[in-house]
Amino acid sequence: MPVLEDACQTHLGEWRGRKLGTLGAAGCFSFQASKNLNAGEGGAILTSDDALAERCWAFHDNSRARRGRPAPPLGGRGANLRLTEFQAGLLIAQMTRLEEQSKVREENARYLTRQLREIPGVLPARMHEGCTRNAYHLYMMRYQPEPFAGLPRARFLEALRAEGVPCSPGYTPMNREPYVAATLASRAYQRIYPKEVLAGWEERNRCPANDQLCKEAVWLTQTMLLGPRQDMDDIVAAVRKVHASAADLAKA
Repeated sequence: MPVLEDACQTHLGEWRGRKLGTLGAAGCFSFQASKNLNAGEGGAILTSDDALAERCWAFHDNSRARRGRPAPPLGGRGANLRLTEFQAGLLIAQMTRLEEQSKVREENARYLTRQLREIPGVLPARMHEGCTRNAYHLYMMRYQPEPFAGLPRARFLEALRAEGVPCSPGYTPMNREPYVAATLASRAYQRIYPKEVLAGWEERNRCPANDQLCKEAVWLTQTMLLGPRQDMDDIVAAVRKVHASAADLAKA
């Protein structure tokens, strides 16, 4: 079975020494505005399969083949998804600093992790042992309210922002999104799947560990990791300040 990698947020990331996006039949990268390498929107596909590359090219260019190549069998199913010259110019310029910026993110992330681990109730995300390079599109940590005098996560985030640290709670549980229930209740799904299968879907797709993680997550974006060491010290100082004032904040 072909493996298609979603490497959209992990430019230069590695798994056991191999670059992400090169492990499967194809790897996809995003150049959307928040990404480590960005041009506002768009993306790229990597593959070593010549036939697949031709099909991808044709799909993104209105079902047309590359000049001098036979048209792949798409049957007219294609779109206009061509990168503009302006976007390409932005990306080429950024490619010259991608490696340097990646190293800055890694160094700052390691520094932040060492400092934040000393604060009770803050648990920086651990890298899996198979990850030999982390792109740090996000710097993530878990927040536990008990060492912060029971201060709810929403108030913790609010206090950090008041100290000048942009942060967010991250994603909500995707398996609980309303559109999932609406899809299961749709006429098409009702015709395709037996009633007992649809009735048991909610129970089968419960993810308590993920639910807990979504309740505790705190995210810092990759752009914050491009700052100087003083910025990292300011982040740590802000967390320490909130920790020291947590009891008062919880009563407010």
